[in-house]
Amino acid sequence: MNPTLIPKLLGVAVLFFVLLILSNASTYVIEPGTRGLKVTLGKTADNFLPAGFGFKAPFITSIVVVNIRQKTQQVNADCFSSDLQQVKIDLRVLYRVPEAAVVQIYREFAGDPFDSLIAPRVQEAIKEVTALLTAEQIVKSREEIKKKALASAAQKIGTLLVVEDIVVRDINLSAELEKAIEAKMVAEQQANQARFTQIQTQVEAETAIISAKGEAEAIRVRGEALRLSPSFLRWKIVDRWNGRSPMVVPSGTDNSGAALLLPIGPAEKPAAP
Repeated sequence: MNPTLIPKLLGVAVLFFVLLILSNASTYVIEPGTRGLKVTLGKTADNFLPAGFGFKAPFITSIVVVNIRQKTQQVNADCFSSDLQQVKIDLRVLYRVPEAAVVQIYREFAGDPFDSLIAPRVQEAIKEVTALLTAEQIVKSREEIKKKALASAAQKIGTLLVVEDIVVRDINLSAELEKAIEAKMVAEQQANQARFTQIQTQVEAETAIISAKGEAEAIRVRGEALRLSPSFLRWKIVDRWNGRSPMVVPSGTDNSGAALLLPIGPAEKPAAP
């Protein structure tokens, strides 16, 4: 190999390496779901960078990536009810960073904006809502607490961050308070059952009275019909006759009236010869 060729090859390799470094230092790629910020010598650009490929000044400009996807964070709040009972609430907060606030949040808030902007305001909103309710109402009104706390937190945070939803994951009470609430609910259920039984008994009694009145009225009507029309009795006897051997009974003591046919029991079978 020609001795003069080795320095040339080394020079080409070094040049290629330098060009590769410059290429990496002067380009950037912003992933989907994120936005970029150009920081040049400590100064942040006024506009964010959209997702995609771009160029920047090498070595003096850095790209800060801000995630704008929806995130979920845990928040714990120690609250007091209106009856001065301590209640611990475990929350899940769904939030995201809007595009319009990317630059302002980076400039004004250090670290994760959730810790400095969302968490304390959500805790404050939850405490304000629960302070107006008793411990028992807090346990029964999760959805109401969620809606009021979400509206209050969104108003306190403003437009810098968007709180999509607040999920009340768990409500923890003291063991004594849980037993007291459970005993009260059992007593209410027993009282409701007793009221239902009382109403049911009253309805059954009223039904029996109505039935007795109807039966008495029916007897009165039939008696009146018999009094006004004796032939009605003869018709009923004939109507109920089952075709078996009749027994002749005079209709009057003087044997002057028409005879009545009364059904008797099954005809006796003739004795065997």
